[in-house]
Amino acid sequence: MNREVDARGQACPKPVIMTKKELDNMKEGILTTIVDNEVAKENVSKLASSMGLSFVVDKTREDEFYIHITKGDVKEDTNVCIPDTFKDMTIAFSSDTMGKGSDELGKILIKSFIYTVSESTPYPSTMIFYNSGVKLTCEGSEVLEDLIELEKEGVEIISCGTCLDFLNMKDKLKVGSISNMYTIYEKLKNPATNIIIG
Repeated sequence: MNREVDARGQACPKPVIMTKKELDNMKEGILTTIVDNEVAKENVSKLASSMGLSFVVDKTREDEFYIHITKGDVKEDTNVCIPDTFKDMTIAFSSDTMGKGSDELGKILIKSFIYTVSESTPYPSTMIFYNSGVKLTCEGSEVLEDLIELEKEGVEIISCGTCLDFLNMKDKLKVGSISNMYTIYEKLKNPATNIIIG
């Protein structure tokens, strides 16, 4: 069975997510993903490689690539990107931006990261927000919709009460629960299964 994903005009990480979803729904066949930039082509190709799938890239024009991915009897454990312990993962957000430098870019990156988490399984068990990271769980946040969906899927969303008080935002919390530093410490004390974003 052959299928096609038209990811032209889609910003990172959507071409990868669209391709992964379609591949997950296929037992075998060829999936052709169409993208319109080099970065998307490279990212979709890396996805295919990480899943142990063969692929061929056709460049039809300067800004158009067709990635033909063949899926057959691929073992589930070939996807080396997802460790067995990921279901116990805690992701902590210390800021409402990602990385240092441009705040504008940081907001784009954090939005893209949380969207990627919401579209990828297995989900982490817990997401913790502290310092200015609590702004992501409050009224006006651009990632609220994704966080609400993650909470519905069973992801525990925790915001630091001290941080919400300090920023006068406790009454603006829209997703998850308010917690304390002891709980945050308990969730973060195993560095092997935690990611800190900020």
